[in-house]
Formats: sequence, C-alpha cells, structure tokens
Amino acid sequence: MLELAAAREQPFTAADVAPAADMPAATARRLLASLEREGVLMRAPAGRAYALAPRFQSIALASLRNAGSRGERHAILEALVADIDETCNLTLLDGNRVYYLDRVESHWPLRLHLAPGSRVPLHCTASGKLFLASMPPRAMRALVRAAPLERATPRTLVDPALLEVELARLRKRGIGIDDEEFLTGLVAVAVPVRDARKRVVSAVAVHAPTVRLDVAGALAHLPRLRQAADAIARTFRT
Repeated sequence: MLELAAAREQPFTAADVAPAADMPAATARRLLASLEREGVLMRAPAGRAYALAPRFQSIALASLRNAGSRGERHAILEALVADIDETCNLTLLDGNRVYYLDRVESHWPLRLHLAPGSRVPLHCTASGKLFLASMPPRAMRALVRAAPLERATPRTLVDPALLEVELARLRKRGIGIDDEEFLTGLVAVAVPVRDARKRVVSAVAVHAPTVRLDVAGALAHLPRLRQAADAIARTFRT
C-alpha cells in the first residue's frame, strides 16, 4: 500500500488503489486509515482523499541518504568534481524547498558550504528552478503563487509572472540556472536526473563563485553534468 501511495502523483482514495493492491475497497480503507494514524499519510484538503505526509517524506529522504547505492552516487559526484574542478551536489524536491541529498566540495578555499540535509529555496536556485520548470504548468504556477517570493539578492526574481517566463525558457532547455539569484557572487547550473518513466526525480548541479566561473562557463560543463546525471539515474533504478 505504501508503494502504491508513493507512486501516486495526486491525492487518492481507497477505491483508486484497491484494484492495484488486489484487495476489497473496505480493506484498502482500513489500511489507509491505519497509515494515517501512523502519520505517514494525511488527508488532502478536500477530506476524502489521502496524500503523503511529512513523516513519509522524512523516511524516504533518510532511506536515500543511507541506502547502499549512496556510496556509488557519491563516487559519481567525486569523479564529476575531479573533472570540472568545482563543487557539485545532488538535490531532491522536498515540498517547496530543495533538499541537498549529497555534495562534494572542490579543493578551492573560496566556496560555499551547504552540508547534505540542507534545504534552500526553489525560486532562486538552479536545482529549484529546474524542479519548478519540470512541473506541469498548472502545478508550477500554483506553487510559485502560493507564497510571496523572498528576495535573496538584487537579481532574485520576485515577480511571479517574470519567474514563470524564466521557467518556461528553462523548461525548453531542460536545465536550471542561478545567475547570482540565491547569493551574490555565486552562479550555478543544474541538470535533471530522470527515472525510467522520464520524470525528474532529482538534480545534479555545479556552482562556483563568479571570480572563477560565470554562467557561460558553467553551461560549458553541461555535457559532463548530464553524463553524471545519467549515471546517478541508474543507481535509483536498481
């Protein structure tokens, strides 16, 4: 039942999942109610349907952090950093934030330290903008307009309409770009990690201070970033 719940992209009822679980709807209702009591499912705003609860998301994130394939993913990031000589990270979408699943620092003394487990905004980071741009347009607009967009730097897009135009451009390119929008003097580029159904499940990003790398320089690393993203995608499918 948890597997079926995790696979649903929209809130669901017992009737929605009972056939796939090969059980009567009444049994599915009892199981879903039990999972709700345990805090891994919660009621959607309408009241009848269920959705994943924060506890389920926390368990899933912890599982990814500590899974056997974690070492393989970290080795892929290490090889990427060795090749491009800049800090790279692996991120996930966690509600309305970006979650740092893993990170490998460059050897340079001038760098930003964000440890695995850190969370950063969606609207002004490369990974965050990639996740937003990859959503169905209606879901993206709802998330962008759900709360005021905080200004992190003078370059942060805080007008929802302007951000949506930028996200449409990034969607066509299949990337995310942070041009000093999260921190002044820092740029980043992100590429998607896709599952077997071509859905974006995480992102690989490079970031660096502008004294070493501008956006054009970061974009020059896209082929190597995509190679690493493809390799990491295979670790999620095994």
